[in-house]
Amino acid sequence: MKAIRWLKPLVFVLCLAPLGRLLQKGLAGDLGANPIQVITWSTGLWTLRFLLITLAITPLRKLAGLPALIRFRRMLGLFAFFYGSLHFLTYVWLDQFFDVNSMLKDVVKRPFITAGFAAFALLIPLAVTSTRKMIQRLGGKRWQWLHRLIYVSASAGVLHFLWLVKKDLREPVIYGMILAVLLGYRAILWLRPLVPPISAAPPPPALSSRP
Repeated sequence: MKAIRWLKPLVFVLCLAPLGRLLQKGLAGDLGANPIQVITWSTGLWTLRFLLITLAITPLRKLAGLPALIRFRRMLGLFAFFYGSLHFLTYVWLDQFFDVNSMLKDVVKRPFITAGFAAFALLIPLAVTSTRKMIQRLGGKRWQWLHRLIYVSASAGVLHFLWLVKKDLREPVIYGMILAVLLGYRAILWLRPLVPPISAAPPPPALSSRP
């Protein structure tokens, strides 16, 4: 327990490191010829990375025998929402200048924008219901079903990345493969109770000693 108390602030600071790096580059004027694109790219990547890290907590704690990892899952999920909010705000403010009509056209005409918007929208109810009071209010089962939206959000995020890149698909494919492994692990756990156990074959009849 004491180790977890010390680790949580460290993990929190590490989660802020990508933003700190981005701010450092901005203050140094090192964001390149298209700073909006750099900010959009960085915040989007870290949103997806934190989604995958959050999803990795469950298999890691079970396979590695580290149940204490569950204490970091909520924080990591909220950081996914945090970077997703920065990604969305960059698009709405710096890219579109709050032009609602232009954004609506983007959502309709550009599939990667539609997928990205869906991925972010699905994170909102997860962030809102991340507190203990909301867990108690919703009940454990309802809360668990609601928070399975992260699977859909992460899938939409990978699709958003895949459609955005178009040509060099290596990086989004890697993220997609990681997501497939994480979802596949959960699918195996869900399907295991549905598969009836294979009963042992009955022993062969004893041979009679009589001719």
